[in-house]
Amino acid sequence: MVIITTGSLLLRAVRWRVLLQSGGRVSVATAFWATCAGYFGNNFLPARAGEVIRSMMVDAEAGLGRTFVLTTALSERIVDAIALVLISSVVLLTLPFRPGWYASAARPFAIIGICGVLGIAILPKLERLWSYLLDRTPVPERFRGKLKHILEQILFGLRAFHDGRRLAIFLGLTVVIWCLDAVGAILGALSLGISMNFAMAFLLLTGLGLGSALPSTPGYVGIYQFVAVGVLTPFGIDRSAVIAYTLLLQVLQYVSTGIWGLFALLRFRKLKSRTAVVAG
Repeated sequence: MVIITTGSLLLRAVRWRVLLQSGGRVSVATAFWATCAGYFGNNFLPARAGEVIRSMMVDAEAGLGRTFVLTTALSERIVDAIALVLISSVVLLTLPFRPGWYASAARPFAIIGICGVLGIAILPKLERLWSYLLDRTPVPERFRGKLKHILEQILFGLRAFHDGRRLAIFLGLTVVIWCLDAVGAILGALSLGISMNFAMAFLLLTGLGLGSALPSTPGYVGIYQFVAVGVLTPFGIDRSAVIAYTLLLQVLQYVSTGIWGLFALLRFRKLKSRTAVVAG
């Protein structure tokens, strides 16, 4: 499972790089180490601070602009949520029942996901409108230029999805990533003697993915257990076994992202030190 988690991190980095390449040249290594640091930060810091950390790391190495990089990172998260909702919807059609609270919880997230898709598709096409409105916003002139630059960077990041080839590669990698994560979930269940099929794994991953969007403690301790119990116990899995299983998943997640995340932060620190010496 640690190997699978590492492979998933690498694929997520490659997928993110597909979006970043629309703004300039970014190496796989840069995207990978930034992704590791970001996931490490999300596990231990509140409010998804890891997204800011990985955006700053990529900007420091590639110089693409923090706003642009952060926009691609957040857009990637939105598309992930949409993919999870679509996967769960297909899986639910194959089941004779809908486990627990899942069906009612998935609907509002589906609406949010659709709004996200529309935003990514439409907002960049209305650039002239946003610029017109900004010109007439009562803000000091010295701030207007900065606001325009931020707006341009945000719209530039969203346009990364408007290239057909780039979008196809991104969506293909998304399918591979979630299938790999499902295999990891099944292996984790087997290690505790729990029988789990792909339908159950996808529902669990969807619940955990949507649940992680809710405010919670660092590392999602508590919210993961609540979601997993609601998803898996209707399939006849004992509540205590489900809690043990989610704790195992979280420990392995901490180990994988912790190791790679620490290496990423050390690498970034050395890079900053070399840059400071050269600048000096």
